[in-house]
Amino acid sequence: MRAVTIPEPGGPEQLVLAEVPDPEAAAGEVVIEVAATAVNRADLLQRQGTYPAPAGAPPYPGLECSGRISALGPGVTGWRIGDAVCALLAGGGYAERVAVPAGQLLPVPAGVDLVEAATLPEAACTVWSNLIHHGRLCPGETLLVHGGGSGIGTFATQLGTALGATVLVTARGLKHEALRALGASTAIDYTAQDFPKAVRAATGGRGADVILDIIGAAYLDRNIDTLAPDGRLVIIGLQGGRRAEMNLSALLVKRASIIATTLRARPPAQKAAIVERVRAEVWPLLETGRIRPVVDRRFPLGQVSEAHRLVERNAHLGKVLLVLDED
Repeated sequence: MRAVTIPEPGGPEQLVLAEVPDPEAAAGEVVIEVAATAVNRADLLQRQGTYPAPAGAPPYPGLECSGRISALGPGVTGWRIGDAVCALLAGGGYAERVAVPAGQLLPVPAGVDLVEAATLPEAACTVWSNLIHHGRLCPGETLLVHGGGSGIGTFATQLGTALGATVLVTARGLKHEALRALGASTAIDYTAQDFPKAVRAATGGRGADVILDIIGAAYLDRNIDTLAPDGRLVIIGLQGGRRAEMNLSALLVKRASIIATTLRARPPAQKAAIVERVRAEVWPLLETGRIRPVVDRRFPLGQVSEAHRLVERNAHLGKVLLVLDED
């Protein structure tokens, strides 16, 4: 089969489409004939050599995919060959076929195109686990989403709105109209505005109950300043650096919490538990249209380097797809 390999770490030009061995379904796994996969920030980091695949995962990038089941491993029940699915992966989505634990499968939601379903597993599982499980977001609370125009950001905006939260986002100005259409009540241009001041203005001085942050160190002090009393800062990315000092007294005064999580390296049992809850709580919102996939552009798998360049420029809104049958 063909897959995108990374012979040497570096820029997008290091992504090479090559022939590689076919995967086999081990016990408890299925093989998916991939229709599409999505480009995530973690894929860029893996290409650069700073975020290797977990032990046992395929070496190819790709944290999610959609397609049809082509093989069942021993012990798999509840799924059949030919089922249309999307899947949360530890890696390997940039390929024609991928093996995945059956517990990380999701059916393609009713009303969602098979290709566009590739945008859903990573974003849905990341957002649900961090906003609902860790962040304990409740109806009536205020949610601030950094990187509102990203795949995670557009999904978080929609899920927060569907749950009855007031959603504020930071994003470049050209993305604001689209984010308001997805449910954001306030859009803040991080290139021109002081976001703590803008959040306080939008909340009557109270601040945000939950902050979903992809930036890390560069935003730490300002995020703490932006939190409401009893607020929760959930850090899921480090685009703005790994190390920072903070004023612990500011946390004490606000009774605030800082939570930091990753999804990729969790063991399959933990991922399966998240997937099960996402299917029960998030999939109905997709099937009724309250949440929808947001696709910026589709590239053939052979144009993977161009897709990475687009995501590196932060020029996209939502997800960028790599589509197999358009190659």
